[in-house]
Amino acid sequence: MKLCLIIATFFYLQVSFSQVKDSIPLKVWSLEKCIAHAIENNITIKEATLNKSITETDYKAAKSSRLPNLTASGSTSFSNGNSIDPITSNFVSDQIYSTNIGLNSSIILFQGNQINNQIIQNELLLKQSIFIEKEVKNNITLSVLENYLQILHAKEGIIIAENNLQSTEKEVEQAKARLDAGTITLSDYTEAQSQAATNKYILINAKNTYQQYLISLKQLLELDPTHNIEIKNLDNNTDFPLMALNEIAIYKKALNVLPEINASNLEIEASKKGMDIAKGGYLPTLSLTSSLGTGYTSVNETMTFSNQLDFNFNQKIGLSLSIPIFNRNQTKAAVQKATINIEKAEISKTNTQKEIYKKVATAYQNAIATQEQLVAAKTSMKAAEQSYKLAKKKYELGNLSTADLVISQNTYTNSQQNYLQAKYLNILYQQLLKFYQGNRITL
Repeated sequence: MKLCLIIATFFYLQVSFSQVKDSIPLKVWSLEKCIAHAIENNITIKEATLNKSITETDYKAAKSSRLPNLTASGSTSFSNGNSIDPITSNFVSDQIYSTNIGLNSSIILFQGNQINNQIIQNELLLKQSIFIEKEVKNNITLSVLENYLQILHAKEGIIIAENNLQSTEKEVEQAKARLDAGTITLSDYTEAQSQAATNKYILINAKNTYQQYLISLKQLLELDPTHNIEIKNLDNNTDFPLMALNEIAIYKKALNVLPEINASNLEIEASKKGMDIAKGGYLPTLSLTSSLGTGYTSVNETMTFSNQLDFNFNQKIGLSLSIPIFNRNQTKAAVQKATINIEKAEISKTNTQKEIYKKVATAYQNAIATQEQLVAAKTSMKAAEQSYKLAKKKYELGNLSTADLVISQNTYTNSQQNYLQAKYLNILYQQLLKFYQGNRITL
């Protein structure tokens, strides 16, 4: 009985969960909404923001290094036999209880200008982290755009697959009737059945592809797996004119608007400041020191503890100068590393410029190609559609074999897929070209 109760409870919960999940209304998400949600919630962006916060903390710490430090100290000790009284500095041969209390402070007046250069370097790194955060946001934006268009492509692919399956199912019914009437052979009938099974397989794959892209988009948006979403379809007008600018003009604009270049420039400046910091190790360090102190000793039996603390109170102030002579070539090595870091930063900027040009040129050439492909694919699709309609009429009249009808249908299906691919690739590359010029992505 207990086992039956557990099983019944399990199935009840499963059904209840399924009903609740199915009852959740679908939310229609536009591209703009997806991008906004991803920028606010994506984990990769949050990591970049946290890294920026760390850099900001380092900058504040560097500015605080100009301030003096302050430490408090206290100690108590017991000695027996011949010793020097730590308070009076007298040589005594007795048991001594002593207590010392003090405050110490120091401030660096000059350290080869390293403190100022460190502050400037951390400020540059903070500015760089802001551009790096923007770069990460841009990357997520483009990932959302690509995934969004893939979902739309897959949705239209499902519609094509469903229409094809419906057509082949009707053709199977027609072929069965003609087989029963003895007007076609069994091989013609099985050909129709095979095509219907193939189209059903294609439909299953299309739906699976759609779900996979939907999962990827949910992850970019950091949505719960049980969250149901629906993607807003595009307007009927999908003709996008090519950009008037050529790829060089777009590339020059991209250099001015994309954050990667600013981040690279700041990295070079920060590396040069690293060189100034390293060279500061060759210069002397001048510090101002001060202290307040007092103490108690058991040797002085004529004064109480509080009276001794008041009597022994002292103040000190002084200057400390440290001149580097030889530090085992540590400063020399630091200067060499700083030189290498500058060269690496400059090479990194060159690579960034090359990558931006490659992205712009690739998007531009692909935009031209897909626009031409879109026109050709549209013409081909219309011709294939007319051909397939004629083939179906001939098939209904018994003037066309099943194999020829299948060939005509596959030709039409391929032309539809080619048109869809050219359509969404053209949209993608046109949006990329807009984005590289600093324009907002909109569909």
